[in-house]
Amino acid sequence: MEDSIMRKRIVVYIALIGSFSVLFVSCLKDDLLKVPFQSYAPVYLGDGWEIAEPAEAGIDGEALKEVYKYVHNENNAWQIRSLLVFRNNKLVAESYMKNPVDRTNLHPLWSCTKGFIGILTGIAIDKGFISIEDNISDFFPNAPSNKKEITIENLLTMKSGINYSNDGYNGEDCILFREIPSNSIDFVLGLNMHASVGTSFLYKNSDPHLLSAIIQEKVGKTTRDWAKEALFDKIGITNLEWRTYKDGVTFGGFGILTTPREMGKIGQLVANGGIWNDEQIVSTNWIYEMTTVRVFDALTELSDDMAFCYLWWKDVSRDADFTMGHGGQFIIVNKDKNLTIVITSEQHPAFEFGLLPDDAVLIYDKINNITK
Repeated sequence: MEDSIMRKRIVVYIALIGSFSVLFVSCLKDDLLKVPFQSYAPVYLGDGWEIAEPAEAGIDGEALKEVYKYVHNENNAWQIRSLLVFRNNKLVAESYMKNPVDRTNLHPLWSCTKGFIGILTGIAIDKGFISIEDNISDFFPNAPSNKKEITIENLLTMKSGINYSNDGYNGEDCILFREIPSNSIDFVLGLNMHASVGTSFLYKNSDPHLLSAIIQEKVGKTTRDWAKEALFDKIGITNLEWRTYKDGVTFGGFGILTTPREMGKIGQLVANGGIWNDEQIVSTNWIYEMTTVRVFDALTELSDDMAFCYLWWKDVSRDADFTMGHGGQFIIVNKDKNLTIVITSEQHPAFEFGLLPDDAVLIYDKINNITK
């Protein structure tokens, strides 16, 4: 009976998102919403991940098995495609709830991309390309007078004041990525302001996109190409694509396609304080600054515990740092335990059907609570 009700809900959801329905035809079949649980033992791929047994990583293996059974069997968590656990720079557990090809197939991270931009901004600051106090007029001298005083920090905290909506049907995202203006930066800088610079938080794709353009301006190559040199190659991320706008600016608010195992490398870099294989990739000070709360109660409609940092989020009750992307893509980090949990989900659910932060941290709690 519950499965029947769930399938009816999914039919309604598919009707809501129209053009994306082909992605979810399999959900309408009479079989299970997820494949049965078999094992959480990771597969060795030679992709840079060493593999550890749960006991070696200080995690209760039998209790971990129950967590994976729950995720596989719980139809209220039907969106989840993968769950991976990393600790002390090793892959401890992985399972794919829809299809094992998700282990190596690329999928969009959506707003988790913002977390990558946060790290790259820190690297650019560490290397002296930019500073947190720089104004965008230093990079875009033709910026309108009401935007000239926007700083790098304002962009990191979504306090530019620019009136931009991420709504892909009615907002500026719709205009930018359907009508496709020739210059994405001129488009963003030409928008009205919803508030004075630095006074009001508004979560949006425009601010990290401006950061991407600023990084490109200073390093002399696309953010995508520079990220490969300054970050991805250094931590062994090879299975990744990053989309670029037609004006040559790498998308800053979203645009990365990669795998859950590669997402785990970003999480472990943060858990390690910016160090990878004894090399300081980004300063430990920046990791601290990036994960320090700047906006309390940022999105209370999603969770009372969510606070915004520098393009990263923090669950303040758990002191857990995370990135999140549309539909339910998460990298969740406990720096004290050197623990990273990656969750990926169906890509295009209507908002009310996505895996929300409160759902994701419940899974995080189950794993964190069995980790010494």
